[in-house]
Amino acid sequence: MTLIPPPKAMSDDELRSEVRAWLKDNWKGLPVSQDQWTSSPERRAWMEKVVDARWAVNRWPVEWFGRGLSDPQAKIVEEEFRAARALGAGLDKSQLYAITALAFGTDVMKNHVLKGILTGNVNMCLLYSEPGAGSDLAGVRTRAVRDGDDFVVNGQKVWTSGAMTADYGMLIARTDWDVPKHNGISFFFLPMKQKGVEVRPLRQVTDESHFNEVFFTDARVPAEFLLGGLNNGWRVLQTALAYERSVMGDGARGPRRGDDKASTDMIALAREAGKLNDPLVRQDLAKVLSYRKLNALNNARAKADLATGTSSPIMSLGKLAMSRILHEEARLRTTLLGAGSMLEGDAHPRADDANFLALNAYFTSIGGGTDQIQRNIIGERVLGLPKEPEVDRTIPFKDVRAG
Repeated sequence: MTLIPPPKAMSDDELRSEVRAWLKDNWKGLPVSQDQWTSSPERRAWMEKVVDARWAVNRWPVEWFGRGLSDPQAKIVEEEFRAARALGAGLDKSQLYAITALAFGTDVMKNHVLKGILTGNVNMCLLYSEPGAGSDLAGVRTRAVRDGDDFVVNGQKVWTSGAMTADYGMLIARTDWDVPKHNGISFFFLPMKQKGVEVRPLRQVTDESHFNEVFFTDARVPAEFLLGGLNNGWRVLQTALAYERSVMGDGARGPRRGDDKASTDMIALAREAGKLNDPLVRQDLAKVLSYRKLNALNNARAKADLATGTSSPIMSLGKLAMSRILHEEARLRTTLLGAGSMLEGDAHPRADDANFLALNAYFTSIGGGTDQIQRNIIGERVLGLPKEPEVDRTIPFKDVRAG
């Protein structure tokens, strides 16, 4: 870690002027990329500029690519980037891999991966769910055993998005079998490009293969890539999940083509279909749009909690709401297109988008914790309802019965 002098304090107007001038000199736009798992060379080059200029993570300390700005001043930077339609600002509130690394990683690990994550030169994936531990992540059985300066990992993960291109995966693994299940988990940044890691794609209903199974056979991870300390992985995981749900609550994947306004704007689609004046359609449109607005306000509230270091259960509301919004929008798209919604392919772009979005809505219902899990969290931690019984919560994990 290199010691860097803090930038001079600036007024809001001085900061705004500096951001505008920098964007005017540097931002030229980027070509459209359809690859959501790896950054294009042009995007990586741009993000190198943004990170080096310390605009990407303004709230972070200067030694970790930030400017130490207050939240109001950081928002000024983000406003100017949005006004210029430039990418890259605000990663200190949205880049869950980098946020997790900064909060819990060792200096050695942060020096090794943090800038690469911010610039897109390092690709990441999440190694959480297992065939026998999906809804109950505390029940993971992938094990990590200390061996000198490394941990040796054996086990299996599933539903891992982006594993084929990932350089590192955020892994939860069992490191102590003699304590209750939540107490014996550790959290790692595991290198994916090694002999002991096998990735097998899973074919999805959308005819894509973004999900994968991942198998570990004596895979190794340096002890310095352990986050939060030994057997403290559950705490790290809760923070990582909160940010993941925040990202999923903010938005979701749009149409495959997204090449014009009617592909993404429900009102534009209704107008194109000649149904904008239909009172029932207008009522459904109003419902969807009001859901989106309410969800944005709710997510702002949850992010305020995260900014104070609190892992807010309110994130579950946003994630669950976005899932409901996507299913409602899929139903409305089908209604607007009528029988034509059954068509697909390039010759029928609107119907193809509608089919893809209807099927892809289930991704948000599952990823980041299923809708059912979010309802449990909301019931217990937001509404204060009684917890569901957990007969295995207090016994050593080695004694937990498994089918």
